[in-house]
Amino acid sequence: QVQLVESGGGLVEFGGSLELSCAASRTISNVHTMNWYRQAPGKRRELVATLNREGSAAYPDSSMKDRFTISGDSAKPTVFLQMNDLRPEDTAVYYCNIEAGFWGDNYWGQGTQVTVSS
Repeated sequence: QVQLVESGGGLVEFGGSLELSCAASRTISNVHTMNWYRQAPGKRRELVATLNREGSAAYPDSSMKDRFTISGDSAKPTVFLQMNDLRPEDTAVYYCNIEAGFWGDNYWGQGTQVTVSS
């Protein structure tokens, strides 16, 4: 059973920065995408950033594209999320996700809390 272990969350002031990290407990074959999601209280989980196996990144929300950077190595696999200019609305639990394999298996981390004070 593969486990994804996240780290790097915490409390930060408005305008501050954090870097989240995620590492798998063992190698995963045929990684399709590595992703970060977040879920704020009372809201649906949303995609923050995605990185495909070719190394191309995408950010569904334009406000995050300018402030967040996803990076990683699908061979390990590890994935990072550098977050700059953080705002209170970025407060959420952030989850690492890896989609892999012929059937598109999904692996999830346990989540790491990010809190941005105003």
